[in-house]
Amino acid sequence: MRIIADLHLHSKYSRATSREMDVENMARWCKIKGIAIVGTGDFTHPIWFRELKAKLKPTDYGLYTYGGVHFMLTVEVSNIYPQGGRLRKIHNIIFAPSLEVVERINAVLGRFGSLMADGRPTLTLPSDKLVEYIMEISADCMIVPAHAWTPWFSLFGSNSGFDALLECFRDQSRHIAAVETGLSSDPAMNWRLSQLDPMMLLSNSDAHSPAKLGREANVFETAEPDYHELVRIIREKDTSKFLYTIEFFPEEGKYHYDGHRNCNTRLTPKETKAAGNRCPVCKRPVTVGVMHRVEDIADREQGYVPSGAVPYRNLIPLEEIVAEAKGAQVGTGAVREEYFKLCARLGSEFSVLLDVPLEELTKHTTSRIVEGIRRVREGQVQIKPGYDGVYGEIHIFADGAPAKTLLEEVEEEKKIEQPAQTTLF
Repeated sequence: MRIIADLHLHSKYSRATSREMDVENMARWCKIKGIAIVGTGDFTHPIWFRELKAKLKPTDYGLYTYGGVHFMLTVEVSNIYPQGGRLRKIHNIIFAPSLEVVERINAVLGRFGSLMADGRPTLTLPSDKLVEYIMEISADCMIVPAHAWTPWFSLFGSNSGFDALLECFRDQSRHIAAVETGLSSDPAMNWRLSQLDPMMLLSNSDAHSPAKLGREANVFETAEPDYHELVRIIREKDTSKFLYTIEFFPEEGKYHYDGHRNCNTRLTPKETKAAGNRCPVCKRPVTVGVMHRVEDIADREQGYVPSGAVPYRNLIPLEEIVAEAKGAQVGTGAVREEYFKLCARLGSEFSVLLDVPLEELTKHTTSRIVEGIRRVREGQVQIKPGYDGVYGEIHIFADGAPAKTLLEEVEEEKKIEQPAQTTLF
């Protein structure tokens, strides 16, 4: 069976996160979207951990359930520490197979920072020591560097990261089997680094509100939801079971290009280098984005595909497609009504985006929405890349103008193909 998993997100106990990010709403939205396995996020937070213990039911396969949805015990931690003469700020995700293991993890991590202060705790603990301590607690755990390219808090981040995974995790690198690409990069960008060839590339939403769940995700083929099987697939790089990842268009990520938000300045890596890494408006240093950072440390040309690479599909969330087709804002009444209607009638959001034939979609919604889904499936979108914390702008219909639908294009082609009729006078 196909299983869609979103394993990195945050609960209501993380900063800047919706109060609706609780177990009940996570389960509800996962069913709407078609997500079979979702991370709990934030299991180090004492109050959230107490809620998880009270509400989740254990399975025999290292997962927990609520409302027909499987939950994996996960947390993102912020490791801040000096190394190599610089202050490092690295976010890492931990997967755990049981509440009992989590209790032991929390007891250890609590020695390095306040677990109550935030759902994503800040720890004065080097990344390699984090891995060492976690793996001593349970070899069934997994540690994954989070959003590996974001400038501020990541493995390869331009401001506080490293140039090599081995430099970050040192002798514990043997336990790192996967890297999370993050919203601002896709697998193709990561394929340019030969050092990542042994890694499985994961994609997750990092959602701070229920509606954002699944904006990036992983698609597996397994007999049933099973923690140990997912970990095996990732560690053994079993590409027969890891079907593909679901990705943002990476340009939409808020750190894709370089730039300076205060001056509304967006720069390509080439433009940044020509400007001496300074903003052309205020002359202050720009925030170096993901594309620039990839160019700096990549050892392969753009377009390289390593053998055994897991495929990926770029998608736009269905609600955003509906909103643009209607010329309205995401979250407004008419948009939400159409979104929920389509998900209910056709199984789930991912069914609509990935599976349902266009001919079938035309029976349930407007031709313009169907056209929007077609264009997204085929990658026919226009994007202004994000920069310095500003999300990129993505458009399906150029300049918001009504576009010809597929049916209209076919009719025009027929007219072109038909010979002109001669009028007799």
